[in-house]
Amino acid sequence: MTSSSPTGELPRRPAAPLPPTDILLVQGSPLEVELTMGVLRQLEQTIHIEVARDGEEALDFLLGRGAFRHRFGAALPRLVLLDLKLPKLDGVEVLRALRGNSRTFMTPVVLLTSSADPRQLAQCYQLGANSCIEKPVRYDEFRDTIQTLGRYWLRFNESPPSAAVPAAQSFAPPRNDASL
Repeated sequence: MTSSSPTGELPRRPAAPLPPTDILLVQGSPLEVELTMGVLRQLEQTIHIEVARDGEEALDFLLGRGAFRHRFGAALPRLVLLDLKLPKLDGVEVLRALRGNSRTFMTPVVLLTSSADPRQLAQCYQLGANSCIEKPVRYDEFRDTIQTLGRYWLRFNESPPSAAVPAAQSFAPPRNDASL
């Protein structure tokens, strides 16, 4: 028999923990989402990929806002694959917001771009991109690039701790007590 509260409602069970996300793919083009997911699934069937279709949705997912409030405090993805050209907020603005947030500033972000504009690349690296990749046009080169990327970030790279240390603490220079 299940007990109920004085109001007659059944007690609420705690929500099941969310499955960890390996990759958040932020891509506005449905065709590119399908291609990228297919290539990543060839690499590993059990990979957990979430998709955000614009910059605002990506930030909502990562920061646990709006439709993704249920994700507030959930583990961050092991990798964010972020397209530069997105609806609503472009990839540069998303990257700027992620690096400015104490919870997400260490999340690995790889930017995918269709051009190798040196100014744009410099801006992305200045904002803290972990890598910038020019998307190959030919499918076989695209497949090899995405699979190599996935292998590195999911198999070889050691991810940062999921609970980021506040930015002010993590970047504080060591104290030199001898100078006091």
